[in-house]
Amino acid sequence: FYSVRSDRQFCEQLDYNLLFRWFLDLDLESGGLDQSNFSRLRERLVETDIARRFFDEVVRLARKDKLLSSDHFTVDGTLIDAWASFKSFKRKDDDEPPKSGGDGTGMVDFKGEKRSNATHRSTTDPDAKLMRKGNGQPAKLSYGGHALMENRSGLCIDLLITDATMAEHKAARQLLTRARRRRIHPKTLGADKGYHVKDFVRHLREHKIKPHIARIDGRKTPGLDGRTTCTEGYKVSQRKRKRVEEIFGWLKTVGGMRKTRFIGEARTQIAAYLSAAAYNLLRIAKLQDAGRAA
Repeated sequence: FYSVRSDRQFCEQLDYNLLFRWFLDLDLESGGLDQSNFSRLRERLVETDIARRFFDEVVRLARKDKLLSSDHFTVDGTLIDAWASFKSFKRKDDDEPPKSGGDGTGMVDFKGEKRSNATHRSTTDPDAKLMRKGNGQPAKLSYGGHALMENRSGLCIDLLITDATMAEHKAARQLLTRARRRRIHPKTLGADKGYHVKDFVRHLREHKIKPHIARIDGRKTPGLDGRTTCTEGYKVSQRKRKRVEEIFGWLKTVGGMRKTRFIGEARTQIAAYLSAAAYNLLRIAKLQDAGRAA
């Protein structure tokens, strides 16, 4: 990381950056790497699932050092820009853009033509979907990024890359299922109003997880009423859940995940795991230093 924005830039810095060479156990006389090495390596990462295994090992390290609890967690989602331009979003049944104009730059006037994920797809990255962050925001080709955070430590327990159109609560179910397989059984789950969905609240209750979800005014949902929202634990969860933005903020700035540099959901997931593992390692170091100081 260290704000290195590309494979090529890393290869250049490896020739003179002693810190990088030390980390890779390269002496001063050893040859460096070139960009083709990374291309071959990524194919192996996809085939072996080693990025996820490395991420899981970092989480296990935190558990071994007693930096994690198994009680209180937060889930949230964000959008990650795809490595594809809007002009690559073309009709599925026509590789050519509509002949309604153009200025010779490749930009096309789509006025009068409705574009949706049902009728169009990106020719650059077919996995990317058109999505907007909110009302009044521009639609972009994106992926969904979903994080599960442990509240006490602020560590990222899992990170899932999905189709941008997948509902956040459905992605949260996948995160919780994987957490149970890793013997992590949350007692509470904090979330914003986007997760205030009847089926999701019922799913949490069925797995004995208290839904500390921000409520939508006027929406009545069995399992999420005053008996839950008036408790002190609920209020604490609502304060703690905002820390998940620190994870997304770091991943998008330092981790380079604001816009993925990779084509396809699988490769973007690999980048997300490696970025989240780096975030956790830095966070673990801070927690360990704080523990020693105390």
